[in-house]
Amino acid sequence: MLSTRSLLVRGMLVGLAAGAAAYLFATVFGEGPVGQAIDFESAQAAAHTHAAAAAHPHGEASEPELVSRTVQSTVGLATAALVYGVALGGLFALAFAIAYGRIGRFNPRATAALVALGGFVTVALVPFLKYPANPPATGNPDTLGQRTGLYFLMIVIAVGTGLLAVNLGRWLNPRYGAWTATLMAIAAYVVLIGVIQTALPTISEVPDGFPALVLWKFRLASLGTQLVTWTTLGLLFGALTERSLRTRSAPAARPTVTA
Repeated sequence: MLSTRSLLVRGMLVGLAAGAAAYLFATVFGEGPVGQAIDFESAQAAAHTHAAAAAHPHGEASEPELVSRTVQSTVGLATAALVYGVALGGLFALAFAIAYGRIGRFNPRATAALVALGGFVTVALVPFLKYPANPPATGNPDTLGQRTGLYFLMIVIAVGTGLLAVNLGRWLNPRYGAWTATLMAIAAYVVLIGVIQTALPTISEVPDGFPALVLWKFRLASLGTQLVTWTTLGLLFGALTERSLRTRSAPAARPTVTA
């Protein structure tokens, strides 16, 4: 049996690969909408600056850009994706160690896939449905703290409610069977999350005139990046763990050859 330490190291390495895959996906599908959003923001800022200059001819010059757009979209994005992937991979390994053998008689690949699916739904999809990601020029800096707090609150609620749904399914299993118990637990999760999301405040700060297609593409790219990350974690971690377990058990299964 693999130790928690070996699983943690493997999870972080797999997370590094997941971060690299997420970076490639975000670069291909996310940079276009981000660039268009920045162009919109620049046009709005230029119009505002022009109006201010006309009203105050001797106004102060605008501040220079601290970090160039090129650095943000390459080194900055890659660093963020890799660090996030490594951290998430470590947490994924710990979740796998807890779930393996406790959520059913699943092999390592199936367990890793289920953990990845649960992680994507609770950490990415459910919070996204209430508080979707927004590109530049669509958020009010004064409400950044509030928006961040609500987003992480939604993650905590989604994860906690997911654990309750898992325990509910296990409790219903002896009475109704695995299939029916699973469907009932999923239905209870959906209803409870729907009620909670309705009760939480809605934040909509997209300015008038912002291209709807750019917003849609950015949000799809953001959710797709999360999907790529969790899919890579689930498939690669499960495959490597199952292979490692098979390799460890192989010598014991081989017959002893004597002269």
